[in-house]
Amino acid sequence: MSKHRIDKHLVSLTSPGSFAAEQYQGLRLTLERLRRAHSAQVIAVTSPGAGEGKTLTAINLAAALARGSDARVLLVDADLRRPAVARQLGIVDADAPGLADLIARPDLAIGQVAHTIEPFNLSVIRAGSVKTSVHHVLRSPRLDEILKDARARFDFIVVDTPPLLPVFDSALVSRTVDGVLVVIAANQTPRKLLGEALNLLDASKVLGIVFNRDARPLFGYYDSYYREYFPDTSGLASRA
Repeated sequence: MSKHRIDKHLVSLTSPGSFAAEQYQGLRLTLERLRRAHSAQVIAVTSPGAGEGKTLTAINLAAALARGSDARVLLVDADLRRPAVARQLGIVDADAPGLADLIARPDLAIGQVAHTIEPFNLSVIRAGSVKTSVHHVLRSPRLDEILKDARARFDFIVVDTPPLLPVFDSALVSRTVDGVLVVIAANQTPRKLLGEALNLLDASKVLGIVFNRDARPLFGYYDSYYREYFPDTSGLASRA
């Protein structure tokens, strides 16, 4: 695991006993159920626009799936235009190969580019260096081969993808995954933008919508009953 500082908003890693981290555990339970019932193993995470928390959600979800479990989890940064996973996890060495390199170089294997986040069963593939059109990279049959290999090695693969509306990268990636989670900023994302974003996806692949940054009081009217279960409430603004 990198010795560099991990983003404090990654509550599944930095504050697992918090209320915010518990919400990702709820999302984990949902995905575990979908894995058993519908073989939903490769999950893409996206959002209608930028800045809605899709990368934080992807990392927290992957960490929740890996924490206290025997599940082998792979987190892939497929946001090739504005990668952020490695930075938020404190992983250095910007020149190290990643997903784009895996796609461009058949001689590379997942084990050569995956970075292990200890002590969890969590591996990370950073975005890598794009030397050609992003659309060309994501349309490559090699991406399907990589995900097929990942399916054999890992129980869950969480793929962080770009926002849907600025570029069409996520729509391309969605064709190769089992399901998509759409992250929206609670009380901020316009309904029209969400509708336009969902229209870009195959409806059968949309697993659900994740509400991020819900700043409502903890549990509302039930605050006094449940607050004692979560002494660390510092992550409330990053609610999933």
